[in-house]
Amino acid sequence: MNKKNLDYYLQKFLDIELRKNMNVSENTIISYKYAFISLLEFIIKNYNKNIKDIKIETINRDVVVDYLKYLELVKKNSISTRNQRLAAIKSFYNYLALEEIEYLPLCNEILSIKMKKNNQETVKYLSKEGIKEILSLPNTSTKQGIRDLAILTLLYDSGARVQELITLNVCAVNFNNKTVDLYGKGRKNRTIPLLKQTIKILEKYIKVYSINLNSNSLLFFNSKKEPLTRMGITYIINKYVKKAKKKNPIEFQINVTPHVFRHSKAMHLLESGVNLIYIRDFLGHESVTTTEIYAKANPETKRNAIEKNSEELSKSVHFSDNDKKDLLSWLKSSLKQN
Repeated sequence: MNKKNLDYYLQKFLDIELRKNMNVSENTIISYKYAFISLLEFIIKNYNKNIKDIKIETINRDVVVDYLKYLELVKKNSISTRNQRLAAIKSFYNYLALEEIEYLPLCNEILSIKMKKNNQETVKYLSKEGIKEILSLPNTSTKQGIRDLAILTLLYDSGARVQELITLNVCAVNFNNKTVDLYGKGRKNRTIPLLKQTIKILEKYIKVYSINLNSNSLLFFNSKKEPLTRMGITYIINKYVKKAKKKNPIEFQINVTPHVFRHSKAMHLLESGVNLIYIRDFLGHESVTTTEIYAKANPETKRNAIEKNSEELSKSVHFSDNDKKDLLSWLKSSLKQN
């Protein structure tokens, strides 16, 4: 294999540099893979290239700038998404510059592309009534309805990120202590208390699906006994939001994503006067500064929370025989394994 091929360096960057040397989380690696899948597909479509014809020299500053414009103007992605994609690309070219000095000029051109200032968007969330409406819709006389209710209830009650939910093992739920252990960003664990009603719903789900409580297997799966994906969770949410929207179109004007459940839980905690420090720990944020977006979204809530702040609530490179020449296929297939 030609050492200077893009696929060699990109695979080494994702498999070795990020995972082993930098010890970044799997969520970050998945995000980087999505970024490069998106970039490569853009080049194939807009530059009339075959994936095997895309070399390191193919991706220059102009190409990356065109790609970023495409994300904003055509895909209608947010500035935040645009910056996340650019951060992934920059991280690779920073690595490449250290690996092969001959590419330093090319890397520096790409590294000089600036992030865009992102005006803080209003946090999108549902009211407590909106959440209750969605949770009332699964048909619990069916196995699928029981599973859907368990997923939606746990997603909201735990404030879990979607990746944390789909990778959750059965043994992570402690039915005696009424808690769940979430494995999140930065490879950090946090223990989240659950409501009694959530535990009852999970117990019913466990019983109906005859799941071993002491198992290390995934808690949630699809009809083929395969792991659920982000798209799978989004599909489940959309199914019930569509029904709820017919009853209350004003409440469901926003696009309800899995993360909206997380935002909703945080806002509801804040509205109840829970301290920002506790919400930070609950959500698994590195800094309370991140959590402050919820207070900024609701100044009155922030004032009430401050007034009640005395309330303490805590708590080696392996390649295939074909050297993985089809980089795009490898990126997509590796995502399915995560």
